Amino acid sequence: MNQLEKVLYTAKAHSTGGRTGTSRSSDGRPVRLSRPGTPGTGTNPEQLFAARWSACFDSAMDFAARNMKITLPADHAVDAEIDLGPEGGAFSLAARLYVSLPGMERATAGRLIEATHEVCPYSRATHGNIAVETTLLWAAPMKADSDRLIAAHTLKGERA
Repeated sequence: MNQLEKVLYTAKAHSTGGRTGTSRSSDGRPVRLSRPGTPGTGTNPEQLFAARWSACFDSAMDFAARNMKITLPADHAVDAEIDLGPEGGAFSLAARLYVSLPGMERATAGRLIEATHEVCPYSRATHGNIAVETTLLWAAPMKADSDRLIAAHTLKGERA
């Protein structure tokens, strides 16, 4: 188990009503929740996790690139997909990260992605706990209304 050297930030949230309720952060921002696949007007925990991980991974990639003295493409991006499903009488998650680094040399991009997994708090928290597949995109990032990938290369399959 990891031990923080110093707490930089503590996020707090209060939730009521489970997947059909509301969560509110300590600064008062409410989030309406809906079950996945239902016509509700809220988001769901898996969507929130995908948003958090992709944003964190993108920031961690900037940190890793600076440490490696690599310049990130201006249009770099990260898309995340989080799956929810049954596993042995319980529920589990699986994840896919799609990293867009247009114009970056493939070997350099691979090293950067691996280094990013080492410093990203979400990658570190999930490492060895859920199946994670990271795919390097060689085209523009996915649009919110499209699931189609133009060109992709999976890096070393699953990250266990």
